Amino acid sequence: MLTVNDLRVTFKSTGKEAIHGINFQMSAGERLGIVGESGSGKTVTAMAISGLIERRNVNMTGRVMFNDKDLWNLSRNALRTVQGKEIGVVFQEPMTSLDPLMKIGAQVEETLVIHTRTKPEKRKQLALRALHEVGIASPEIVYNKYPHQLSGGQRQRIMIAAAMIILPKLLICDEPTTALDVSVQAQILQLLHRMNEEYHVGILLISHDLKVVKNLCDRVIVMYRGNIVEEGKTEEVFSNPKHEYTQRLVAAIPQRRRYEQ
Repeated sequence: MLTVNDLRVTFKSTGKEAIHGINFQMSAGERLGIVGESGSGKTVTAMAISGLIERRNVNMTGRVMFNDKDLWNLSRNALRTVQGKEIGVVFQEPMTSLDPLMKIGAQVEETLVIHTRTKPEKRKQLALRALHEVGIASPEIVYNKYPHQLSGGQRQRIMIAAAMIILPKLLICDEPTTALDVSVQAQILQLLHRMNEEYHVGILLISHDLKVVKNLCDRVIVMYRGNIVEEGKTEEVFSNPKHEYTQRLVAAIPQRRRYEQ
């Protein structure tokens, strides 16, 4: 489904190359994690794949192929037909992604407005169903609320509903659970797993939290300073890390301790 070949990204303002010629592939319906500390290049990689990085601000070389489409050679209008419809994105902090002046229903329906000719009555029906599927209680009430009236966990579910309403082939999740407490974090991961199982949507999970990736992803890529330093099945990478940086990441995972009286 997705092939990244010799991806290099350089910011024009600083002349700094943030991504140094990385290569990886992702199959349809796969759950792939990209992990690394802040500044490792994982979010820049996701932004480049999704087409959300401002082209005038960077120099990009290499190829990003998505279902036989060369995303970097598409016109801006052609790329917009892919964004949202075939590739959905869920960001770390939904409060900065949701429009504070728009009601939830209108924001969930936005992809349908852009990419389809669905009538308003049908759009509302689909939006309510999407809200129900992501576990929103009383969708009819939430549909008419504003983002500030909801909790962080509810807002993140809204973002997933908005991204999934048109059933994209790929869902890019950039630190989707970072701002949430542990119990809500687990619920969001379960939700993403169910979306993957039921609709066969591929999930590309960007995270600095190895435990989150371990709980969701089949395969993991480890990035360090703009390079991929290790890649493989999640269990194998976590149980037997080869690269020194991966070893340090795995060693830093908090372990449960049993205290005896």
